Amino acid sequence: METLAYPGVQETLYRELMPNGLEVVVLPKQGFSKTYATFSTKYGSVDNRFAVGSQEPISVPDGIAHFLEHKMFEEPTGDIFATFASQGASANAFTSFDRTVYLFSATEQIEANLETLIDFVQNPYFTDENVEKEKGIIEQEINMYRDNADWRVYFGLIDALYHKHPIHIDIAGTVESIRQIDKETLYRCYETFYHPSNMFLFVVGGVEPEAVMKLVRDNQARKTFEPQGAIERFFEPEPGTVKEPIKKTALPVSMPKCMIGFKESRGSDDPEEMLRTELTMKLMLDALLGSSSPIYHALYDDTLITDSFGHEFNSSEDYAFSVIGGETRDPDELLRRLREAIEAAQAKGLDQEAFERTKRKKIGGYLRMLNSPEAIASEFTRYRFRGADLFKLLPVYEEITLEEANARLRSHFDWSRMAVSIVAKDEV
Repeated sequence: METLAYPGVQETLYRELMPNGLEVVVLPKQGFSKTYATFSTKYGSVDNRFAVGSQEPISVPDGIAHFLEHKMFEEPTGDIFATFASQGASANAFTSFDRTVYLFSATEQIEANLETLIDFVQNPYFTDENVEKEKGIIEQEINMYRDNADWRVYFGLIDALYHKHPIHIDIAGTVESIRQIDKETLYRCYETFYHPSNMFLFVVGGVEPEAVMKLVRDNQARKTFEPQGAIERFFEPEPGTVKEPIKKTALPVSMPKCMIGFKESRGSDDPEEMLRTELTMKLMLDALLGSSSPIYHALYDDTLITDSFGHEFNSSEDYAFSVIGGETRDPDELLRRLREAIEAAQAKGLDQEAFERTKRKKIGGYLRMLNSPEAIASEFTRYRFRGADLFKLLPVYEEITLEEANARLRSHFDWSRMAVSIVAKDEV
């Protein structure tokens, strides 16, 4: 068992790589009554074309990672949620663009819940009958989200930004794509992406590291996994342009929703560079458009935005884009005012004092996050799968300069790579 000390944030992690390739990290938190565990696979909605080792690439239906997540909770003996509940735990799961995460939180019977988490994820149970039944359930979910204005404006923006990359496809897929899913394809994807060498177990809370490691060692020793070659993912070349400059969706909303996105050519293959870019973008966007910024206050005072207005930046090796927006009474006027304000900021640069204040705010938020087992588990796994380390963010935040933020301000907001998504009533 390896010890990883982070004196800057006063944390110590314990790591072990199991013989079958499963990476396990434990973060003990003295005095914490709750324990939070995540069992994650580096497999998300974008992984729809892949190969293992020297095998030929295969393409699978969109939405299959999410479909697989749903089916994992079904056991021959019944629903696994009932087992967790009987052991005093709350369990859940989610699928994102690039990972699937199974989790539980509990204050008691930690070892029993940990065994349950590992065993159900490593014991798939798919039949022709239960796969067909699930299609109807997920069709209902897809149709439900089609009536969700927040969901439609967000994924409408990504669809407007991207021509080819599967990030523009809804995580759940489409009604047509999930109808193509069968038991054999589910097992193929499971055997590829749920191999221990592609998975990561993280446990944080009031636990003893050696006890957790012994439990996992013994659990994995009872199972057999054949060695697996490297997984290669394939994506079509993505044009540098946006697919649609503006995408409008009609839904019965009380106030229009408007999101603006700026597309970059791609992310970075260097995890450290990707991390620094992400944190620089977060600092720049918050200093420019955050709730303390002059731009935000001017738009809010003129009732062009509500407190739903926000921003984010998403990136991986293959994509990078920002999202800005929220509710607005006048999308066209909001767009005009935002462009005017951003161009003015590009000309003169960010205010030094505002930038330093934003940096202190971000560092404070990061340190507070380290008191939340749930946030630590989710963020540590996200960064780990990208080759970065959550507990090394502090020095990166401290090193980022105003010059770097201004460089991102001037390069990121390329109006030829902007797309807009608007959800409004028919007559708007």
